[in-house]
Amino acid sequence: MLATRWATRRRFTPAVLDGIEAAIEAAETRHAGEIRFAVETAIDLPSLWRGETARARALEAFAGLGVWDTEANNGVLIYVLMADHDFEIIADRGIASRVSQAEWEEVCREAEDRFRAGRFGEGAQAAIAGVARLLGRHFPARGADRNEQPNQPVLL
Repeated sequence: MLATRWATRRRFTPAVLDGIEAAIEAAETRHAGEIRFAVETAIDLPSLWRGETARARALEAFAGLGVWDTEANNGVLIYVLMADHDFEIIADRGIASRVSQAEWEEVCREAEDRFRAGRFGEGAQAAIAGVARLLGRHFPARGADRNEQPNQPVLL
């Protein structure tokens, strides 16, 4: 309830957003997946009243941003809910069948620890590196891979 868009924008400055974009671009040279990064300040009051969770919001963002729209079903969304310093990773079916939920949760915990310490850029970079590590293991780079998703992070 106390989280504000102003505070989110103060933590995700243009320099931090540029760093996230560069990290995604660099990471995607090491695997065949597509990474999107989205930050939402808080779940609105009516949605909270209905019991909507961060996971449900992440699934909505995954669909709304079209992360599923890749030829090999290899999109991954890193979703951050600032009000709770909560990370959710949503993977399309081509990836979800190979990477366990426990592996995604480990990546989330690493990033959440940095967020709780106020190191937002570092937390975002850790999440991207963790996702890239898992994608590289299960979906190695394959020649000239085209970029099917924007690398720019999104503030919802």
